[in-house]
Amino acid sequence: MLSESYDPGLEEFWENERTATPVRAFAVRLHQTGCSLRETTTILAELGVKRSHGAVWNWVHRLSDSDCDPPEAQPKRVAVDETAVKINGEWSWLYAAIDIDTKLILDVALFGRHGTDLAAAFLQKLREKHDLSEAEFLVDQFGYRTALSRFGLSGRVNYPDRNLIETWFHTLKIRLDRFHTPWVGSRSSVREWLEKFMHYYNRQRPHQALDGKTPIEEPQN
Repeated sequence: MLSESYDPGLEEFWENERTATPVRAFAVRLHQTGCSLRETTTILAELGVKRSHGAVWNWVHRLSDSDCDPPEAQPKRVAVDETAVKINGEWSWLYAAIDIDTKLILDVALFGRHGTDLAAAFLQKLREKHDLSEAEFLVDQFGYRTALSRFGLSGRVNYPDRNLIETWFHTLKIRLDRFHTPWVGSRSSVREWLEKFMHYYNRQRPHQALDGKTPIEEPQN
C-alpha cells in the first residue's frame, strides 16, 4: 500500500511539511480506504509516527485540493436525485448528479430544504461546471422535468438506469453511519466532507463495472 500511495508528484503539494511525503501519502490512503482519523493515527503510531488527527485531516485536504474535482465532462446520460441527511439533529437535503456511463460524480450540493427551485439551482451549478449540450437527464419524478425545462435541458423519468445514484447514496450513508453518527458540525463543514468523499469516489475507489478502474480513468466524453 505504501508503494502504491507514493507519487513523487505529490511533493509540490506538501512542501514545508515535517513528515515525509511517503508517510503522508500512506496516511491519506488509509483514510480514503475506510479508516477513521483515529484508526489512521493509531496505525501511524504503531509504525513510530505520532501525529494528531488534525494533521492527518490537513493532509487529506491538501491532496484533494490539488486536483480539479471533478474535471469538466461531457456526459451523455446523467442521473440526478436528492436524499435526506440529518445534521445536528435537523434534516437537510443532499443533491447529486452522476454520469451513468463513466460512474463519475459530477457534483454534489447540500440545501436546508428541497423542491423544484432547489433542483433548478443545483442544475444551474452543474451546467456551469460541465458541457451538458448532449446530456439526457434520468429522473424519478416529474418535478425535475420542470427544473430541467427552465434551462432547456433534456430529461425523462427513468427508474432502472437510475439505480447507480441510489447505490452511491447507499455507499455514502454506510460511510456516514460508521464515522459520523450522529453527523455534527456546520453545514459548510459537511459540504467540505462531501467534496472529499466525492474526490475519493472519483479518483481512488475502484469500480467492478469499470474493470477495477476509477471513474476519473474513464474517457469523459
